[in-house]
Order: sequence, then structure tokens, then C-alpha cells
Amino acid sequence: MTLHTTAPEEADRLPASAKERILEIVADCRSLEGPLLPILHAVQHEFGYIPEGAKPVIASALNLSRAEVHGTVTFYPDFRAHPAGRHVLKLCRAEACQALGGHALGDQARAMLGIDWHETAADGTITLEPVFCLGLCACGPAAMLDGELHARLDADGLAELITEIGR
Repeated sequence: MTLHTTAPEEADRLPASAKERILEIVADCRSLEGPLLPILHAVQHEFGYIPEGAKPVIASALNLSRAEVHGTVTFYPDFRAHPAGRHVLKLCRAEACQALGGHALGDQARAMLGIDWHETAADGTITLEPVFCLGLCACGPAAMLDGELHARLDADGLAELITEIGR
């Protein structure tokens, strides 16, 4: 007969100071209508991502299941399960941008950075993310670097953006 032991709770793997900070965030946002999304945004802002151990802490504090919190985190593409680089480059992968050369820009970015979608450079400088519409459909291909929109990108413009990151 094999004995099965349960893995330690993910929340138990968080440092006490992180748990404390997450509970402070929950307390700050609890009175909001539909507090889960503001809490998740605040946790990601604080830590740079949503630590796995934060999910049961948030679920317990809001009387939600872990599945509800996990489902919300995984549904929205802006939430990260791992830390991002110091810079985040998002390239639009929607149809309008693809029709204007976005596919080639994606290939160029991956080649120049030496990483694939959802990856971070080994030196931690940049994370490359695909997005499916930045709202610049008439001005594609479009990108967002650290929250700043860039429209009508071509190969030279993308190369300039990536070069700026290295400076």
C-alpha cells in the first residue's frame, strides 16, 4: 500500500511578508463592488505577477474557491503567472495588424530578442507578449512597450524600439 501525502499548500510557500501584503491589498479593495479584479491587478502590480500562493490567500479572504480565482487569473491575458522582464513588449496579433505585416514583425521580434512569445530574455530585460487587439486597427501593425502605444510599425521602427530597450 502506498501512502499519499498532500503537497504543502501553495500559500504556505509564500513568505509571511508576502501573505501579509496580499491580505493588506484584499483589505484595501474588499469594499469595492466585484473586488477580485482590482485585487489581482494590485497583487500583480506589487509583485510583478500573481504568485501561485496568492490564489488560496485571496480565495479564502473573499470566500471564493481557489478554482474561481485561478480561472479569473488564467482567463485574462494581462495577468502573469511568472515575473516579467523590466520591459514588456506586446505585439498585436489580431487580423488587422496581421494583414498589414504584423506576422513578419512578430518573427523579427522573436529573432532579435532570441525569445518566443510569453518568454523573458535570460538577462531579464524584456518579456515578449502577443496581444489580440490594441485598438489601433486602422494604424497597424501596432505594439505596446511598457504601456506606450506604437502604431504603423515597420521593420525599422521595431528594430529601433528593441534597440532603445538595450540602452
